[in-house]
Amino acid sequence: MTVPHPERVGTPDAPVGPPARRASSWDGQGPVVAMVALGGALGATARYGTARLWPVESGGFPWTTFWVNVAGCAVIGVFMVVITDVWAAHPPGRPSSAPGCSAEFTTFSTYAVDIRGLLDEGHPATGFAYLAATLFAALTAVWLAVTVTRRALAGRRR
Repeated sequence: MTVPHPERVGTPDAPVGPPARRASSWDGQGPVVAMVALGGALGATARYGTARLWPVESGGFPWTTFWVNVAGCAVIGVFMVVITDVWAAHPPGRPSSAPGCSAEFTTFSTYAVDIRGLLDEGHPATGFAYLAATLFAALTAVWLAVTVTRRALAGRRR
């Protein structure tokens, strides 16, 4: 016969009582969650501000979202080099700098909605051009930012 809760069985080695509390996966995560929230709020506010400053007319190429996504991808590339190659960021600083702030600044959900809207409004050429141009420009921005940042930082280390 097995004992349903062997850790509670009274023996000289293990007295009767509740098991020791296990650490929660949330223990110590408060500062990280707060930094992600702060970074996200800053990024989302910056994105909203750019959309208000440079609105795009219906059916036109969504230049504001395009440039926000390209700039955000470049920032992510710079941050990733700085965080991984140069600066040993304190764990709460990592989520706020790249995934928190930059992920909320970039707006790939709006990108998808823009494409769908262009297709639904009868502008398939603009929609597909936007689809391809954003993917190419965003990936190029990350690659260029990583390359330039590594070269710039390597020159300073010598």
